[in-house]
Amino acid sequence: MNIKEAKEEICHTVRAYTAKDERGHYRIPAVRQRPVLLIGPPGIGKTAIMEQAARECNVGLVAYTMTHHTRQSAVGLPVVVHRTYQGKETAVTEYTMSEIVASVYECMEKSGCREGILFIDEINCVSETLAPTMLQLLQNKTFGTHRIPTGWVIVAAGNPPEYNKGAKEFDIVTLDRVKRMDVEADFEVWKEYAYEKKIHPAILSFLNLKNSRFYQIRNTAQGKEFVTARGWEDLSEILKSYEDMKISPTINLILQYLQEEETAGEFSDFYKIYEKYGQDYQIDQILDGTMDLPAYREKMNMASKAGTDERLMTAGMILAGWNELLIRYAEETEYLEKLHEALLSCRRELDGNGKNLRQMTQERKRAFEIKRENGLLSDREEELEERVIRAMEECALEAEKERKKQKEEILDIMRKALERQKAEREEKISAVRTGLEKGYAFAGEAFGEGPEMELLTADLGRNAAAMEFIGRFGCEPFFTHSDALKLSGRRRELLERIERMTR
Repeated sequence: MNIKEAKEEICHTVRAYTAKDERGHYRIPAVRQRPVLLIGPPGIGKTAIMEQAARECNVGLVAYTMTHHTRQSAVGLPVVVHRTYQGKETAVTEYTMSEIVASVYECMEKSGCREGILFIDEINCVSETLAPTMLQLLQNKTFGTHRIPTGWVIVAAGNPPEYNKGAKEFDIVTLDRVKRMDVEADFEVWKEYAYEKKIHPAILSFLNLKNSRFYQIRNTAQGKEFVTARGWEDLSEILKSYEDMKISPTINLILQYLQEEETAGEFSDFYKIYEKYGQDYQIDQILDGTMDLPAYREKMNMASKAGTDERLMTAGMILAGWNELLIRYAEETEYLEKLHEALLSCRRELDGNGKNLRQMTQERKRAFEIKRENGLLSDREEELEERVIRAMEECALEAEKERKKQKEEILDIMRKALERQKAEREEKISAVRTGLEKGYAFAGEAFGEGPEMELLTADLGRNAAAMEFIGRFGCEPFFTHSDALKLSGRRRELLERIERMTR
């Protein structure tokens, strides 16, 4: 299965294991709650989906990489206690609580989540002394003498032996006690994630042309060479940082992330060309409609006469521009919804409980800090909540300066803030509509009905923010071209054809 399917199955498992009957008992008894075992190559996003699953299921998350641990930190330290058996006092060895089990209890106390996911990574790469403890965890849900709290789902991950010399095979006795999922790298699935995470557009354009370069691990005379999804994502971040600092990335920098010489070399050359075409085409001005007609015609003629690689790169730049507009719209929409929820919450809180807006803001801020400290929020959720808190602080300050103390006066200040935000969102909606219209118009004039237009439509269909926007506001060119493309059936054939054309 791919990583998206694995995440969905983990969410289903967590919900099934934490479901309760009318008496408040777990429907599936703990003894029948098999741990989940993810087996897959390194760097495909196994850790990332744990964070997503925990947030979607609204449960806690404690994550450990077992290669960083000794037997003592996993099992606990031995202590001598005295017990009386048949009237005779005897010294007995027991163990302190495992650091890992203690972390679960700490997460429960700090986050308020009584249920959660205990994620153990690289479980089959531990030392010989720790291996029996890992088997005990999978078979009995205990670390040493301490049991994992009820309501916590164990998810373990490991690499197949061909990827890691230290990896060990599990025996049948252990495998018969787990839910095993074999996960594989899948570029098309990763791309959905990449759009949401704003992966550098040069990377997405390159992989659209050379999708076989997305994930590679091979043995050479010099050792292992590899490219992983994690490598592309980390490379994206450093490229953005270098661009902000006006520093040109070198092949040596790229090799630090794409540790396979041929792929790194190809991407390095591609990146330089992509930068040049970005300056030549000025896609942002095409999408916002500010480019004058002579310049527009020059860019359109240049694209129509270009070779295959340049045309596909230009399509990639249009997709990147669309994605930026769509993300801004999605962020404003989510913020508006959260701000509206805050207004409704304040309306309820102001009804006779003696609290003022400043106190409510401080309470929300404290709750936010607890969630952030315990990793219960994504980066985007953190940013949105910080914006809501800032807006509430501004409203509280305005109420204090204007000496507004009555409920309706305070609510009126918040309603005005909400109306201002609605106006900003309308601007974002207009910008997306214009961008989609201008982008499709330019592509139609430059590329006709070629593979570039098919790629634009197919990738737009993989963008969650685009589908939410188009579902709500429509986009006639998308519907027209997606009908022609028959999106579900021709995408892979299209990409294979593009790769053959660019060899």
